[in-house]
Amino acid sequence: MNTDALRGHMDALLLSVLEDEPLHGYAIIEALQQRSGGALSVPTGTVYPALRRLERVGHLTSEWATVGGRKRRTYRLTRSGRAALAGERSAWSDFSGVVTKILTPRSQP
Repeated sequence: MNTDALRGHMDALLLSVLEDEPLHGYAIIEALQQRSGGALSVPTGTVYPALRRLERVGHLTSEWATVGGRKRRTYRLTRSGRAALAGERSAWSDFSGVVTKILTPRSQP
């Protein structure tokens, strides 16, 4: 899948992956790939700036943790992040419903 198609939806994807547990950056990338059935291969140059931005606005918090013997920055969803995720899900539902209506062939008389 073309990563340009994800433009505008990356926040929702990242927040969703972090909903159940804190993860470090590479684990987030792996989770996106796994949950998409391999359709998404998001580059680190897209993920890490988005994680830092989400942290700046208060949707994520991070801390250094040792994972597999290596120090990694681990990201966790905040209360604000959970509220943002709920809003993103609602907006996606509305948006996808409209697009589906437009893309569904009209029956011919």
